[in-house]
Amino acid sequence: MNATKVVSDRFKVSSLLAGRLEEHHVSVPAVLRRAGLRAGFFQQEKIYVTTAELFALWRAIGETSNDPAIGLKLGAEPRFERYQPTAIAAVCSRTFRDALQRIARYKRITCPEEIRVRTSGDEATVEFIYLQAEEVEPDVMVDLVLSWILGLGQRGTDGQIVPLRLELTRAVQHRESLESHFGCRVRFKAGRNALVFRNRDLDRPFVTQNEELLKVIGTQLETELQERNANVDVGDQVKHTLKRSLAGKRPTLQQIARELCMSARTLQRRLTDADITFQQLVEDTRRELARHYLKHSSVELNEAAFLLGYEDANSFFRAFQGWEGTSSGEWRTRHRPAEAVA
Repeated sequence: MNATKVVSDRFKVSSLLAGRLEEHHVSVPAVLRRAGLRAGFFQQEKIYVTTAELFALWRAIGETSNDPAIGLKLGAEPRFERYQPTAIAAVCSRTFRDALQRIARYKRITCPEEIRVRTSGDEATVEFIYLQAEEVEPDVMVDLVLSWILGLGQRGTDGQIVPLRLELTRAVQHRESLESHFGCRVRFKAGRNALVFRNRDLDRPFVTQNEELLKVIGTQLETELQERNANVDVGDQVKHTLKRSLAGKRPTLQQIARELCMSARTLQRRLTDADITFQQLVEDTRRELARHYLKHSSVELNEAAFLLGYEDANSFFRAFQGWEGTSSGEWRTRHRPAEAVA
């Protein structure tokens, strides 16, 4: 594993988490022992973990707490003064859709976590994707992030946003608690962990819109994002951006350059200096995402083709055969986790 990959697989953990766990009567030392993390974990000036360590931390929180709703409660932070800069920028946005797009952009500063918003007809789906994950994300972490997203939307619209449904991959459990918290029905044993909203609700204006505060916070976040990009290999920058932009379309070099806050000419020069082509990065990104979709989710093969920006499923099938030397269906059968096959 090269140095760039090591940097890319890291999540920033808030030092406030320890205090919040204590407020909910969760033993921090017990959590750290169970997660295999050192006793002084929360005393670090800046706390970074890998995807595997993050999953271990949240799994330990769920196992240590006696409250099955602990993830929901930690995700629903009512105190604005505890909001991280990304959350502050979100609630200062114009609409829920604008807030979601802003969160997805600034999340790249702290972690390799993708927030994907997909629309289909009258519905809009919000999912969190962990492309570096080698295992299924803990239930308590799923509860946390989806509760957090809903909390931001409800705060911004003064409680006007209510999801259509909550989709969870887990087996049926704690239905009443989940439906009470999210205010909608829950579909268990689904193919994804997601919140589904009415598409029109994403365009509800935020009563918390604050252009002046957003400008201050946004400027700082943009500076951090540019500094991070400057320290990341240009190929990884492009691939990371492509992973956010491929669904249903094939982004151009010009579009990716705009996302990276540089001109198309500058991006092309940097790619040439690195001896790689944009087309090569598109194909590499498609291959990585294809392996993720087939191994860690239950999306249909035709849907995977769409998500990877192919015009038709047959083009995807031919590309996958060329990458892996086998069909996409056979590869999925061999590589999916045991719990997904059962």
